[in-house]
Amino acid sequence: MQTPLDAPLEAIATFDVRLPDDQTIPFVYTSPHSGKAYLREFLVLSRLDVRTLRRSEDAFVDELFDAAPELGAPFLCAVVPRSFLDLNREPLELDPEMFEDALPGHANTTSHRVNGGLGTIARIVSNGAEIYRGRLRYGEAERRISLVYMPYHQRLRTLIDETRSRFGCAIVIDCHSMPSIGGPLDQDSGRQRTDVILGNRFGRSCSPVIVDKAERALREMGYRVFRNNPYAGGFTTQHYGRPDRKIHAVQLEIARGLYLDSANLARAPQGFKKVRQFADELVEALVHQTAQAHRPEAG
Repeated sequence: MQTPLDAPLEAIATFDVRLPDDQTIPFVYTSPHSGKAYLREFLVLSRLDVRTLRRSEDAFVDELFDAAPELGAPFLCAVVPRSFLDLNREPLELDPEMFEDALPGHANTTSHRVNGGLGTIARIVSNGAEIYRGRLRYGEAERRISLVYMPYHQRLRTLIDETRSRFGCAIVIDCHSMPSIGGPLDQDSGRQRTDVILGNRFGRSCSPVIVDKAERALREMGYRVFRNNPYAGGFTTQHYGRPDRKIHAVQLEIARGLYLDSANLARAPQGFKKVRQFADELVEALVHQTAQAHRPEAG
């Protein structure tokens, strides 16, 4: 059972960055949806219990990829949950119907993610249940964005810039998990999904060389792989991926049925161990097959 935190948002760490002793490879790993610090102040506003809210988590993804620092790459992870604030959105991707007062004019209120209830401050969890008892004040959204969103993305930008400066390029691997069957709000509702999806915004956020090598490594491990369908990559890949500037970003989605006991929101004993080993092997494969090809001397 998840224990709510009594501390206010201002008193907790807003992200967790796991640094290698020495960064030896041009990779930056992120996990924006695995946070599980449920603040009591959030639960008071919500009509849902923690168990229901946790359905929106990329549960344990931060554990699946925790070998990244040992292999020489930093790993930036969320602390607060996606249902509280979504770090893979624009900073002001907000639904005006959720707020008592007016939003600033530069807020993005019409994106398909906002229309679907999954903006920066989500209106619903993944099964479509409404999160809040009533409307919020915009000041609450502004507080979350200031204390959580901005520090996370400032740290990510720093990690990317430092990596590119050191190695001549940066490769961002944005780690996620997905329901094994399309949900009620998804285009593939009710359909079985593949094991892994690689999203690179249809080639705009990441060099095909990197995605080719990732897909080849996954297939050699026995996993079924699709690209960009139904996930082509969210804000992180779209915003940071700039292959022309030698910054590459790819979104990696793993089917939860491979490692998670979804009914109990617990690690599946054998599946979790197997997928964690796969994640370690994938990190190693990308390091050995891709990093060398993208060092400065390789152009």
